[in-house]
Amino acid sequence: MGFTIILSLVMMAGLFLLLYSGVGLIQDEKFFSSAPKEVRETVKPKKERFPGAHVLGWKLAVIAFLLMASPVALGALDGIQNGFSFGQFFVRFLIMLLLLKAFDIGFFDWVLLCNKGLGFFPHFYPEVEPVLGRYLFGYNKKTHLAHILAIPVISAALAWICTLF
Repeated sequence: MGFTIILSLVMMAGLFLLLYSGVGLIQDEKFFSSAPKEVRETVKPKKERFPGAHVLGWKLAVIAFLLMASPVALGALDGIQNGFSFGQFFVRFLIMLLLLKAFDIGFFDWVLLCNKGLGFFPHFYPEVEPVLGRYLFGYNKKTHLAHILAIPVISAALAWICTLF
């Protein structure tokens, strides 16, 4: 269980690094596609923060994807080496993905977006500060619900693949 939690924390770090690289360095509108309409309409295109910021951002985004994918691979390898059953793999992946989703909802949406936590978004886009607030919480509840409903299916698929080895 402890290893599963550590793997989940690495995935969370990867997700945060992806947010930072997209919002702070790459500054592409694609990274705001899941933001509330009020935020998307307020964000103004920015110049590159410093020479090479976009390239650095894309490199960090690749590292972020690896930080999110490698715990799944490590969790699978560890389970294979320890003779996990389908149920054990399923629970491991279910915990990892649900914790990642809880981090997304609790930290990204509630702390950073709805409570202006740490001044993250206003630091990079000061124009969004007036539109951020608690009223935004739940703006993407259908998307979150769809993800939560998909997590057991994805966990089962990953568990099944792992049991083939």
